[in-house]
Amino acid sequence: MPRLPARVATLLSLLLLAAAASAATAVPPPPPLAAKGWVLLDTTSGRVLIGQNDTERLAPASLTKLMTSYVVFHALRDGKLKLDQDVPVSEHAWRVGGATSDGSTSYLPVHSQVKVVDAIQGMIVQSGNDATIVLAEAVAGSEQTFAVLMNQYAQQLGLKGTHWTNSAGLPDPQHYTTARDIAILGAALVREFPEYYKWFSQREFTYNHIRQFNRNGLLERDPSVDGIKTGHTEAAGFCLASSAQRDGMRLVSVVMGTASPKAREDASESLLGWGFSFFETKRLYTAQQRVGQAHVWKTGDPVPLVVHGDLYATAPRGDLAGAQAQLLLTPRLVAPLAAGAPVGRLRVTLGGATIAEAPVYPAAAVEPGNVLRRLIDSVRLWFN
Repeated sequence: MPRLPARVATLLSLLLLAAAASAATAVPPPPPLAAKGWVLLDTTSGRVLIGQNDTERLAPASLTKLMTSYVVFHALRDGKLKLDQDVPVSEHAWRVGGATSDGSTSYLPVHSQVKVVDAIQGMIVQSGNDATIVLAEAVAGSEQTFAVLMNQYAQQLGLKGTHWTNSAGLPDPQHYTTARDIAILGAALVREFPEYYKWFSQREFTYNHIRQFNRNGLLERDPSVDGIKTGHTEAAGFCLASSAQRDGMRLVSVVMGTASPKAREDASESLLGWGFSFFETKRLYTAQQRVGQAHVWKTGDPVPLVVHGDLYATAPRGDLAGAQAQLLLTPRLVAPLAAGAPVGRLRVTLGGATIAEAPVYPAAAVEPGNVLRRLIDSVRLWFN
């Protein structure tokens, strides 16, 4: 084989090194998971790392209580409920909530009063259907009206494959969700309600002298896991939404339709371990950081642009060094511009795929320039 000239060989070596540096890290697939649907999501960036049948409509069982918790937490934040408030245990909550074959009851006496904080722990720790219905009735007057609120919040969160008909997760053909929607909901609970999220890691709860235990076995198996919720009915199988944090990175895994409690825990543990091993999440831009500038008609100097919130991205470990940012600006920007009005988007790509995106804003309100500047630019705009 003829020897290449030194200059050509050097150039070829540099090209090969550049190609190797820019190539995406090879990530092995996760272990096979015996579940009807599953997904893994990074809560900070919102990126779905991997999933299977994760947009398929499935029976959620008590994973429903994550949405009930979300609505109840909003009611607490809005002052419609108070933690020390006494709420009644209706006959509907007692009869429907207590008549479960899987023991999902908090054993609340009919026509008694229970404090909201105790009902919340009964719902989350014990997965009590009676405590859940009590909270639904306290927020909305009836469980049917509460389900309307659940669907409204689901729409606001962008849960595209979800519809609720009850607060506890009892079987109903029109009561369904997806693994991806549950992951998005779990991330919202972590992000929006850190003051209440602590209950999802609570190991046990005693009420009326009855000791009740959390059914999420991963809380004992993995110290990085701090939630979220189990679920089980005959139709749904065994389900588990889990959240874990390691080295500042938080992941949510959802597995639905496994054959046993151990199967859902094993699958969740494998999925979380795979995600933490092969991916990383980093902050690319901080809130109010300058990301570029824009020409704005009828004003003077170029206008600096910022992002209003921190922007994160998730990618295979080591790959984020090759990410590229691009400003996509609204054409023909004309002063005045408000500081809170978006003027385009910052898009971050890796290997041609978008991994993060955020609106960009003027760093401050942009006022029109002097009369001469406005006149000159008005004429120029006629030809642009």
